[in-house]
Amino acid sequence: MLGLSRVLRAKNQITNQLKRQHRLPALFSSQQVRNYTKLPVNNAEKETIIKLLDNIGSRREVELYLRHFTSVDSQKFAIIKVGGAILTEELETLATSLTFLQRVGLFPIVVHGAGPQLNKLLDEAGVEAQYHEGIRITDQPTLEVARKVFQQENLKLVEALEEQGTRARPINGGVFVAEYLDKEKYGYVGRIVDINRSLIESCIQAGALPILTSLAETPDGQILNVNADVAAGMLARSIEPLKVVYLNEKGGLLDGDTKELISVINLDQEYEDYLKLPWVKYGTKLKLVQIKELLDHLPRSSSVSIISAKHLQKELFTASGAGTLIRRGHRLYAQNDLSEVDGDRLRNLLEEADQSVVTGTTSIANYYSTLKSRAVVKVYHDDLYQLAAVVSPISEVFGTQLAPSASKIPFLEKFVATKAASLQSITDNVWSLIKSEQESLIWAVDKADDNIAWHFERSDGSFNLGDVTLFWYGVTDILAIRELIVGLKQLVSQPRPSSKNPTITLKRNYSTVSGPRLPQSSIVRPFTPSGSRNYSTAGSKLRVGLIGARGYTGQELVKLIDNHPKMELTHISSRELKGQPLEAYKSKEIIYEQIGADSIHNVPDVDAWVLALPNGIAHSFVSGLDQLQGKDRKVVLDLSADYRFDETGDWWYGLNELYPLNKSASFDAPGTFKISNPGCYATGQQMGIFPLLPFIKDSSVPSPAVFGVSGYSGAGTTPSPKNDPRFLADNLIPYSLTNHIHEREVSRHLGKRVQFSPHVAQFFRGITLTINVPLPKTAQLDKSKLYELFREHYKNHKLVEVLQEVPLVRDIQNKHGVRIGGFEIDPNFGDRAVLVVTLDNLLKGAATQAVQNLNVAFGLNELEGIPH
Repeated sequence: MLGLSRVLRAKNQITNQLKRQHRLPALFSSQQVRNYTKLPVNNAEKETIIKLLDNIGSRREVELYLRHFTSVDSQKFAIIKVGGAILTEELETLATSLTFLQRVGLFPIVVHGAGPQLNKLLDEAGVEAQYHEGIRITDQPTLEVARKVFQQENLKLVEALEEQGTRARPINGGVFVAEYLDKEKYGYVGRIVDINRSLIESCIQAGALPILTSLAETPDGQILNVNADVAAGMLARSIEPLKVVYLNEKGGLLDGDTKELISVINLDQEYEDYLKLPWVKYGTKLKLVQIKELLDHLPRSSSVSIISAKHLQKELFTASGAGTLIRRGHRLYAQNDLSEVDGDRLRNLLEEADQSVVTGTTSIANYYSTLKSRAVVKVYHDDLYQLAAVVSPISEVFGTQLAPSASKIPFLEKFVATKAASLQSITDNVWSLIKSEQESLIWAVDKADDNIAWHFERSDGSFNLGDVTLFWYGVTDILAIRELIVGLKQLVSQPRPSSKNPTITLKRNYSTVSGPRLPQSSIVRPFTPSGSRNYSTAGSKLRVGLIGARGYTGQELVKLIDNHPKMELTHISSRELKGQPLEAYKSKEIIYEQIGADSIHNVPDVDAWVLALPNGIAHSFVSGLDQLQGKDRKVVLDLSADYRFDETGDWWYGLNELYPLNKSASFDAPGTFKISNPGCYATGQQMGIFPLLPFIKDSSVPSPAVFGVSGYSGAGTTPSPKNDPRFLADNLIPYSLTNHIHEREVSRHLGKRVQFSPHVAQFFRGITLTINVPLPKTAQLDKSKLYELFREHYKNHKLVEVLQEVPLVRDIQNKHGVRIGGFEIDPNFGDRAVLVVTLDNLLKGAATQAVQNLNVAFGLNELEGIPH
């Protein structure tokens, strides 16, 4: 693979040559710059940039993060604090990295220091730098030198950017308003009390990168020195950007003893210990203190990255990131004595999150009494009791009828987590703690669990017992495993009720107190709106609001709502199109608005919100809608992948043909009824594999393999080779050949790992999937039986057509359903089924599915307003 730095150097040589020829291209949008630098868009260089980014991570990652970053106001993208040493030693690399971001339409706010440069000048003048508690003491002569140094270094970075064709503005003051920190102790050192964001916003609106020093002024104009880390942190608290990045020459924080890079620091657990280390002093100590103060004022999910300039793209455009990640984390405890456990808080957790308690099948008092009676029990929990796990010897749980070799193996009998714990990854951290302490472990999971692949990944072996799967790791005694299975078979002989839509997994909670059994899975219930509107009457229409939807899917969704007899569009939001009419909507005039996450709950005349946003953006809007109560409750439908992996039970995964909503129940909780729209590829794959699940659910049966081809509309509207008809001409582009997000989505919901290879072709719309499904010898299927199996399974679903012949993409384009056909069984061995699925990625793969799900949620005919 061509190294990124080499590619960038080559690109810069071309850029400089273009500059000399007075034709430097302005990429992505001529609106990004003022008229005096307005130049034509160079699509070839845009394509090159996407390819270059692809070298540091998967194309899926790069495109996901790029869409994510460009979806918010420009000034909210990132704050990048640059250490002074980088300006001296890595100026070209830094300028190249920042140029790269500007060329893809991203405008980070850069705050830089100049500590090494200032120290050098002071040394040359015979002045020793003085620090107190990591803060530079600044007298009047030092301040004069600091001001000159900051101006010089600021101008140096701006000029380096301009040389690469990137507009930048030097901002040496006017942003940070400060007062004296302690004039007697520190001299001219400031404490920031206010931030003027107008200079930054004006700079970005003009298409230039804002380059800030950390100098501040008092209200009466006195300049004060402020540590650049402090300034960047205060700016982050004001702006709340998507990313906070600290660049230094070391590429992260180094352990002062081992000299190795520290990968992660969990402040809640490690902060005090780090402060006690002898090498944590001066700037390092202040950096940790200020980052902790920053994260204390931001959501617990926030974090700060410390990396090198050359790794900036990897940090921003890949999930693995680079350098040192600092986050709050959570304190975790492992208690051997129940007296050390807060009984009241544990009871509260069980009442809230343990389904066996919620449904009344388990008494808290009886369970707690059982725990107290045990000779050995270990309870794992976090400091807030958002999660609790209980591990006991298996003989303590099931009695003494097990063989001695198996009776002392630890058994994970309970793993209960709140929604907050699941969202904050406390579950994974506790699992890691358990594994670090328990050399071996056994646990049981419902075989129908749609996340069962997660358990296989964490186990060394498994065995099916009735309708549960027994998992273990670290158990090396084969005899013990055999005797354990024999002993437990009798305990699971009684069948348990099943659920069509199981959602409880190890990451949430399960209980195996009276034998290896799980609680009843949460039932996702339909939304029953309250208030004065009667949704069953023909005279009133459901009012739909749309956030985003500038792309192809949004256009199709607008058409469907426009022609829906019982729905109407009342609001549509787009920052770029604010004030312009929505011409595609014919029923009445709709004007684009700019609706933010903080104001969405106040928007009137909306019964359902559809979020058509890039992946990673929906959470803030959902949080805003969660503020609603009583008659103001809404339906919210998310078209992105953000909640397709939800483990809280709060979201219905809207593939009604396979996972139908329970229409007999009522939805009475406040807030919103939430629907996650399945992915286009994921819809076709699941519909092609689901009827065969009974034959392949066992882990001994190999994974299905899917070869998928989509039209280039599936690549969205952001320019890239995957949606460039010229590049696609006479071509077929494979991408994300492993771990594609739809591969993970399908595997999760089917409970069976699927191997998926996606491709994009030169046609505009439509998907074709060739699915190979390995079969056990016991399947005894032939071609006709396979066809009848699918025909019977989908006989009541009008959007699914089962054919004997192979369905073609051209026949499904602009159609609202799914076609399944071309059934074959390997004639030589009979151990492989093959079939073909086609659907329109913009309709049943997105917009049609959304309308279908809204119909179901509001109690309408499932196909209301959908041609079929």
